[in-house]
Amino acid sequence: MFLLPSKAFAVSRSIKFLISVPNFPTSFSLPTRNLHRTRPFCATMAETESASSHLIINLPTQLDQPVTIVAAAGVCDSDFRNAIESSLFKQWMKNIQMETGLLANGAMSLNKVLIQSVDMFGSRLGFLKFKADVIDKETGKKVPGIVFARGPAVAVLILLDSDEETYAVLTEQVRVPVGRLILELPAGMLDDDKGDITGTAIREVEEETGLHLNLNDVIDLTAFLDPSTGCQVFPSPGGCDEDLGLFLYRGRVDKDIIKQLQGKQTGLRDHGELIKVHVVPYKTLWRMTSDAKVLMAIALYEMAKRDGFLPPLRN
Repeated sequence: MFLLPSKAFAVSRSIKFLISVPNFPTSFSLPTRNLHRTRPFCATMAETESASSHLIINLPTQLDQPVTIVAAAGVCDSDFRNAIESSLFKQWMKNIQMETGLLANGAMSLNKVLIQSVDMFGSRLGFLKFKADVIDKETGKKVPGIVFARGPAVAVLILLDSDEETYAVLTEQVRVPVGRLILELPAGMLDDDKGDITGTAIREVEEETGLHLNLNDVIDLTAFLDPSTGCQVFPSPGGCDEDLGLFLYRGRVDKDIIKQLQGKQTGLRDHGELIKVHVVPYKTLWRMTSDAKVLMAIALYEMAKRDGFLPPLRN
């Protein structure tokens, strides 16, 4: 079922133009000339708007009210272009206009989006932070609209039966945002919104644990959710757009495999991944970690098992 592998500044004109967006997201281009600009040296507030990178769009859900997209001070023109042309931003714009989106019933409007920061992973946009001015028309008040966009990700609950005991495979990783080491499910981000979700799950497992899973033995737990959910889970929808696909792998192994996995050092070291594998009894898994991915996967697995959605474990 699986194998253990061996081991400057220049003055520019303002970028400002109007486009109609009948089916946003769509592709559009910013001018490539004169994209560098001078900014006041004293500008330190991220919310200070740029004098140049500026885009106006028309949404079909609010044709009478154009939306302004602008860069905050410190966001260069190339980063602004990368942001608004990214799959992260386009997907967000698509989400707010879909049938269940914020703008669908006309009760709310989008006035402006301020691009605050852009983090590139090489040539690819990795993280995006922006502030959206969404207005509740009944009260005239803004609703909370700060967005940390990182896009879709996957995680895999790996359960291994050995000597009449079921074990779960976790990874211990350095998590700077919470200032701690965290025991987690093997997980990773998709490269873009069209990424191979199951393939990404299998690749992340191999990179983080050394296990190579058979594609046919991997079960999408989030696919069991009601279609109205989009068959995805949102760990922190109050501030982050991340949606998770949660997968399950079940297999039978010799006790020697459990011993080989325990404490194994893995990860892409040249990418800063310092990962240690832990194998724990499944019956105590729910008490052993604060990782939300683990707890969500346990809930989906147990409910799917209870309701008879899971195929029998193959030998």
